[in-house]
Amino acid sequence: MRDNTLELRDDIEKCGYYPDVVADAVMKAVAGERVLSHLVHHEPTIDERDEVRRHMSVLVLTPSRLILAHTDEHAPDDLLPAPYTSTSTEAVAVNAIRSVVVNRMVANPASYAGKPIPAPGANEAVLTIGWGAVGRIDLEPAGCGDPECEADHGYTGVVTSDDFSLRVSAAAEGPDAVADLLGFADALSARTGSPDAAR
Repeated sequence: MRDNTLELRDDIEKCGYYPDVVADAVMKAVAGERVLSHLVHHEPTIDERDEVRRHMSVLVLTPSRLILAHTDEHAPDDLLPAPYTSTSTEAVAVNAIRSVVVNRMVANPASYAGKPIPAPGANEAVLTIGWGAVGRIDLEPAGCGDPECEADHGYTGVVTSDDFSLRVSAAAEGPDAVADLLGFADALSARTGSPDAAR
């Protein structure tokens, strides 16, 4: 696979959200490895004072790692008297990734058959990646098949790994954003199943 480092930097620049700050943090985390695939997602948020603040996520897949970088915009506060950004990066070994879950929502699915992908493509997609750092437990009361039974059967539940999740909608961000997320998910899924990822 070819190195996509220049495309990564171009996509960060196109986003226009403090590109030098974001690119510096991302490239330091990549640490000279080859960029196999990447995803740049800009998401404005509204803070408790009803002011728009920006959030940017950058995901980078290298031969050995998944890099996740998050940059947030902050108003002046007691910490700093001027507006500032905070960027966190996390590097996860590809062979540590336990699950890559992709949920695609397609409107008018009858018209989807036989069309080239990604067009017409999904209207919305959610990518969830789990590597065991964060687990979620969903519990509910357990029961039995007897409708007359009043015994306490305890609880039953499911433990799911939910370390990172990203939702992209064609209505909000355009169909290219959904296609980009699905392309990154495909590359990550293929890499996590590759014997080379264990090296």
